Formats: sequence, C-alpha cells, structure tokens
Amino acid sequence: MSDRQRRLAEFLGANGWKWSDSSPLADDASFRRYRRLSDGQRRAVLMDAPPPMEDIRPFARVARHLRTLGLSAPAVLAEDDTLGALLLEDLGDDTFTRLLEAGADETTLYALAVDVLVHLHRQTTRAGVPEWLEPYDDDRLIEEAVLLTDWYLPEIFGAPTPDAAREAYVAAWISVFPIIRAAPPTLVLRDFHVDNLMRLDGRTGIAACGLLDFQDALAGSPAYDLMSLVEDARRDIGDALKTAMVDRYLAAFPDLDRDRFTSAFTVLAAQRHAKVIGIFTRLCRRDGKSGYLRHIPRVWRLLEQSLRHPALGAVAGWFDTYVPAESRGVPQCRPAAE
Repeated sequence: MSDRQRRLAEFLGANGWKWSDSSPLADDASFRRYRRLSDGQRRAVLMDAPPPMEDIRPFARVARHLRTLGLSAPAVLAEDDTLGALLLEDLGDDTFTRLLEAGADETTLYALAVDVLVHLHRQTTRAGVPEWLEPYDDDRLIEEAVLLTDWYLPEIFGAPTPDAAREAYVAAWISVFPIIRAAPPTLVLRDFHVDNLMRLDGRTGIAACGLLDFQDALAGSPAYDLMSLVEDARRDIGDALKTAMVDRYLAAFPDLDRDRFTSAFTVLAAQRHAKVIGIFTRLCRRDGKSGYLRHIPRVWRLLEQSLRHPALGAVAGWFDTYVPAESRGVPQCRPAAE
C-alpha cells in the first residue's frame, strides 16, 4: 500500500468505512479517482483528488449549494481538504449515457435535464448568483479557447503556432464575446451533459436527475449549460431533439430575447468546441489518454456548424485563414512519455 493509499484508508476508517471494502470506479479526464465503498446495504463514494493538481473545496461548496436549491448533487459525508479526499453519497450507476445505450427514451431524459436547468436558472433569477462564484469572463474564455492554438495546431502542423496567428485568434474571439452578455448571469455548471447526469430511482421531478462534475462552476451565460447538453462532444444528437430542448427551455423564460439568446448560444458553442478540440489533443499528448481523439471529427462538425452563424464572422475568417478545411483532422499525436 502506498503512502497515499494508507492516508486515504485512515481517512475512511475515521469516518466509518474500510479501504478494503472498496472497488475502483471509472476515472475521468482529470487527476481525480473514484472508489465505491460498500458495507452491507450501505454505499458511498470516495473522491481521491490529490493536491495540488486538484482541489476538493469547490466541489463540496457547489454540491452543498445545489442541494439547498432542491437539486440532487451528492451529499458530502466527510472531507479532508489537505489530503484531497471527499466521502460522497453514492448516486448509483444509471448515468444518462448508460440508460441511452440501453434504449431509454431520449426525449424524456433530455427533457428532465432541461427542467433541471430551468429550475436552477429560476432560482438564480430570484436569489442572484452566489457572490463566491467567479465570473466566466473574457480572460477565462480566452484561456480555454487558446487550447486549440497551443495544443491542437502544433500537432497538426508540426510546429508551434506563430505569435501573429495566435494574437489574431485572440482578437477575433474578444470581438464576439460581448454577444454572450445579453442575459444576466446564472450559475454555470460547465460540464452539463449526459455523462454527468444520472437517473435516480425513488425520486421524482427534477430531484430524479443526479448531478456530477460541477466543481468548475462559474457565473456566466444561461445559454452555456443548455448548449453543453445539446451539442455534446461525445454523442450525436439529432436536430429535432436539439430544437425541441431549446424550445422547452425558452418557453420557461418568455422574457428572453430568442435571437439574442441564440447568438449567445452559438458563440459559446464555438468557443467550447474549439476548447474541447484542444483539450482532447492535450489529453493524448500530455496525459497519454488517446481515446478522446475519436471524438474530434464530431467536435469539428459542431464547430463548423457554429461558425456559419453571422455573429461569428471574425472567428470564422480566422479559421478559414489559418486552419483550412483540409487541416481539420485528427492529430496523429503520441503521448509525451513515448
């Protein structure tokens, strides 16, 4: 047993659980690891998030806030900030992804997810965005967008992105970001998609939707999480379903200007897709996780669809100049350790 495993075992023991009665759960794209704990009929989940790469405090804070709003984030049963360990309520195995693969009704699950966003955004409208949430501002949006120029393009072209091209890329994005400020900010979970949503037995209404992976929450556009749901980097979603879910959301907020909301949605979609292409490349090159590369063709299709919107003319022009269609492929990167 490693020193970290020993310390985690001590944490579990101090909170009424045994390390030996645990089994690994699937990892994600971060440095976090998860173990399912069992003791008779009791179940819990250990989040192993070693600092300084990870910080458990944002997850715990957002989880507690979501629960005060009547949403089904996992209860925090115990925590150790220094160790980077959280003991969490076990929400089970029924992610929307697994249910959809097993033949569950797509419209029903997506409608439940949209209703969660409606509830969350209504609560934010009434009570305001928590003051401890950091803003999803231009600096953060640019920090994400340049993952494409800093990770993907060097793999495609075999050389670092020239400074002039990178500066033009940043300038193009900055020119369109005012569009996303059309509506008051809300709590943005940021990774709101079927992999991070769960169907919970024994709960009804919006409480039947379990929420995962929200530690990066910020205060930003109400269009963001809806976009993340219906323009999923990992799953194809039909146009009819996408339209129906956007309509369902907008019907709940009749005072929202549909055209302005759609423009904000599209700008955020393009920014997210550019970011994700960079992230998936980085996961291969830096972290040795090449499996994400298979999603890049889908993400490029989504990005190109967004770039056709008139609001994104400056960004589309940059891509046409610096990343022509024939260069928009899957990078042949190898993990850095090879």
